[in-house]
Amino acid sequence: MMSTTTAQPPAATGSGIVALLPIMAVVLVAFLVIGLALPVLPLHVHLGLEFSTFVVGLVTGSQFVASLLSRVWAGRFADSRGAKHAVVAGLLAAVAGGLLYLLSLRFVGAPSVSVTILILGRALLGAAESFIITGGVSWGLALAGPANAGRVIAWVGMAMFAALALGAPLGTTLYAFGGFAAIAALTTLAPLAAIALVVPLAPVPPQRGTRPALLKVARVVWRPGFGSALSSLGFGTMIAFSSLLSAERHWAPVWLLFSAFAAFLVAARLFLGHVPDRLGGARVALVSVVIEAAGLALIWLAPTQAVAAVGASLTGLGFALVYPGLGIEAVRRAPPQSRGLAMGAYTAFLDVALGFGSPALGLVAGWAGLGAVFLVSALVVLGAAGVALHLMRDNPPRGPADRSAG
Repeated sequence: MMSTTTAQPPAATGSGIVALLPIMAVVLVAFLVIGLALPVLPLHVHLGLEFSTFVVGLVTGSQFVASLLSRVWAGRFADSRGAKHAVVAGLLAAVAGGLLYLLSLRFVGAPSVSVTILILGRALLGAAESFIITGGVSWGLALAGPANAGRVIAWVGMAMFAALALGAPLGTTLYAFGGFAAIAALTTLAPLAAIALVVPLAPVPPQRGTRPALLKVARVVWRPGFGSALSSLGFGTMIAFSSLLSAERHWAPVWLLFSAFAAFLVAARLFLGHVPDRLGGARVALVSVVIEAAGLALIWLAPTQAVAAVGASLTGLGFALVYPGLGIEAVRRAPPQSRGLAMGAYTAFLDVALGFGSPALGLVAGWAGLGAVFLVSALVVLGAAGVALHLMRDNPPRGPADRSAG
């Protein structure tokens, strides 16, 4: 136990938190490329290439399937090679994904070929996202210490969603002036700028010690991961169907709902990111999923875009602290030398929800209409409340984060 304590950096200090800022900047730039396409990719596939809403869900979900398949690899890579190497590998994959975006435009006359290449590009971006966010969180945990695990997860995630919020109006503007080609070009160039930010940063050496097997780590994180997966279906709904709902109901601008969702998510993580560390991750997650479900239900009922935007804001506010709240429950159960693998395994549950949930919701949209997607998502999200209650009753022995904090 003593060796674990002394191996940790003095990061629970203010300097450790400040050290997160460059990492957040890298994540911000890297995820801007994903945010660019979120509001316009469904329009490009559905209206431009004339595919069904199921294919929209398939294209959107392919990113998360690829993230799922690469998440554990990314965690092991970050633990063994170092978080900085993981982030750089992810950025290089993102550049390749942008190049596939460009290639898909050469085949718009053959929509099936074009959408296949587009799915491959989304898959590469999914792998890139996996390495960047897993490496970024692992890097942040090493710098800021386990006592600030919730804040690290919230703030790194905040940079990600800030990029998504900025990317939505920027992507819509680029699409209006330059079509999907402009999106593809910036998707290729932005990760190169992020690499320039990463190179000067000092790496953090991997933690020493025997690394437990994947199944052992999975056993301690599956319950928080399952709760996160249920909650994340609301996020997937906002990604894939909020712009289509706006277009169907003739609401303008089509990106408003997603931007409201992302803006409130970012604000909640900025000002409330420390709350799970202080009050307990499961307790905060319980309250948050109720708020998120209420927001999704309000979008389903909304007669106007203004009401729907309020629902989107509540959805973002609620979703904001579920992932870091349950993430604390996962990290506190994992050995220090395997935090990257633990975060990879934990986040893999989110990928399952988004990778398979998005196409399923596309089928719901085809059968019952786009509005029904938001009702179904609200009901699924409420299931995470039961997981949070179970974790609160479980009351496991105090982990590294708790010992450092207490």
